Amino acid sequence: MGKRRPSGDGMVRKREDGRWEGRIVIGHKANGDSIFRYIYADTQKELTTKLRQNINAYQGVDLTEESSMTLSQWLDKWLGEYVKGTIRDSTLEGYRRDITNHVIPYLGEKPLRKVTAADLRSLYEKLLERGRKKGGNHEVGLSPTTVRSIHNIIHHALRTAAENGLLPSNPADAVTPPKAVSQAKKILNHDQLDTFKAAAQQDWIWRDFFLTELTTGLRRGELCGLKWSDFDEEAGTLNVCRTIHARKGGGVEEGTTKTYAGTRTILLPSSTAQLLRERKKSALTEWIFPDPLSPEKPVSPGSAYRRLKGLLEESGLPDLRFHDLRHTFATHALASGVDAKTLSGILGHTKASFTLDTYTHVTGDMHRNAAEIVGGFMTELLGEEVELWQSSESGETAVST
Repeated sequence: MGKRRPSGDGMVRKREDGRWEGRIVIGHKANGDSIFRYIYADTQKELTTKLRQNINAYQGVDLTEESSMTLSQWLDKWLGEYVKGTIRDSTLEGYRRDITNHVIPYLGEKPLRKVTAADLRSLYEKLLERGRKKGGNHEVGLSPTTVRSIHNIIHHALRTAAENGLLPSNPADAVTPPKAVSQAKKILNHDQLDTFKAAAQQDWIWRDFFLTELTTGLRRGELCGLKWSDFDEEAGTLNVCRTIHARKGGGVEEGTTKTYAGTRTILLPSSTAQLLRERKKSALTEWIFPDPLSPEKPVSPGSAYRRLKGLLEESGLPDLRFHDLRHTFATHALASGVDAKTLSGILGHTKASFTLDTYTHVTGDMHRNAAEIVGGFMTELLGEEVELWQSSESGETAVST
């Protein structure tokens, strides 16, 4: 075996067709042989510039033979060896579906180490223009939110590749994905909330379920997954530590909460804590909200969704998703003065900043109210001095007294 050439080592030559060719060492095979990257240009000066850029890019990098696999091969390996088991099966299937439908057809056959930021920008442009078929062969673009989600998958996959010596750096770092378009949250206003609660009160099977949701903002699967062992009667708290979701092929199964912050203990309003204390007296199963037909099982998220739709229709209320009940809780909580950090903990968000971003429609009003309160407070505190200062700012002459 010859002397091992260091990464970044290169050579230049003029080809018979008149073009210039350069190559640099970017890694090594298991037997020590060099892995090369070839660069071409019309002039020696242009090639020198390209070579310098590549040498800088691969400085201190020593790629392995696996870097020659295609992007498709890497993504399949990434899903199977690095992602599987760390996220829910349904989320994994969503990743696989997005990769199969939207990434592989455009970039799947490209060698992993040759994927560039320009390739990713081009991919996102194509997906925004014609990402899916609608009505036969008619193609329409994916939403910016969906393309941003695909970017997040690619970014994670390429970051893992870079960390494992298959890429010199993550090309997705240099790409700005489309900005997600946030839609106005659909919630129940005060009058609609009263109407909904009145309707729920009439359904003895579902009453406690929906009243608990409206006072906690739990995710649907989290609410379905509550056990009596999670409820501390004396302290009036709930320990949220699992979720229930549909199993592929039918039925339901337990899973972990959506995020690490999802596992949390929340202090219940006194009325909700008392509601659960009364409910526990007649409990026949470990589940706080059991399946009405099979009490040994938790209530199905699908059943909860269908009953919500029924209550909304019976009450003449706007059509909502179950998640909109969570938005309803959060919106009314913020508007009532609950601070974002506290609400973030109740909702199980990873960061309070996410809570603020999600409910900007409320926080904007809160900021305006705060400005008015502070303005009134300062005027009352400083009195005439503030008025004189405002007069001087507007160009009037302030007179000392």
